[in-house]
Amino acid sequence: MTEPVAAGADRWFQPESAPEAGTRIFLLHYAGSGASIYRDWPPLIPADVSTQAVQLPGRQERLGEEMFTDVGPLVETLADCVSAELDGRPYAVFGHCMGALLAYRLTVELAERGEQPPVLLGASAWAPQGFRTPAPEQLRVPQSELVEWARGLGSLPEAILNDTEALGLMMPAMRADLEVCASYHDDAAEVPCPIVTYSADKDPLVDPEAMDSWVPRTTSYLGNRLFRGGHFFLHEETTTITADFVRLLLGRAAAARSAL
Repeated sequence: MTEPVAAGADRWFQPESAPEAGTRIFLLHYAGSGASIYRDWPPLIPADVSTQAVQLPGRQERLGEEMFTDVGPLVETLADCVSAELDGRPYAVFGHCMGALLAYRLTVELAERGEQPPVLLGASAWAPQGFRTPAPEQLRVPQSELVEWARGLGSLPEAILNDTEALGLMMPAMRADLEVCASYHDDAAEVPCPIVTYSADKDPLVDPEAMDSWVPRTTSYLGNRLFRGGHFFLHEETTTITADFVRLLLGRAAAARSAL
């Protein structure tokens, strides 16, 4: 499948929550969703840290744009856009599920290009090994079967499940994003920054030992925070996760500034 041509970099980002802040976080959403999943983050984060959510094409205000279905071109385009945004401020990247995959590969890509790397990578509900990516044939099932699969993960509110029009708008992005995940082949790449991870004890997509596969990907693995819950624990644990991630980020940002 031909991959879409990238839109202007400004289309890829929501406005910064605090443009004058000295540190910021790029946030990457999970499959089938959009930047709005992080709408609750800014009020929980100190004024000296700005958040900027990434908006992939094919959803919300980018609904009419062609979607990516292969992780390689998506990461390359995302790296182009992030590179154009970097201004010397220390920054972190954080993602949940597909967003964590993209955050990881974005960090690898930026390092390979010699661009300013993040000072911290946060990966939630995804790991390089031990993540149960849907098989390609599962992506071609009728919409009703895909909806039931998503229902089992708890990813679709009942209001959407009962709204045929809303499902019709959402499911193409879900299919495309799952194709992105299915196209990924791990190469054991390392990143030049610390990694912290977050997972849940009843996540059906993440094996119990999966987060151990992050250890060799960095010289500074900051550990895994295990929560009770399913795949979308991110929403129930927003306050705890943001507090932990920002604490780590501010420490790494201070260290980066002192090294200059």
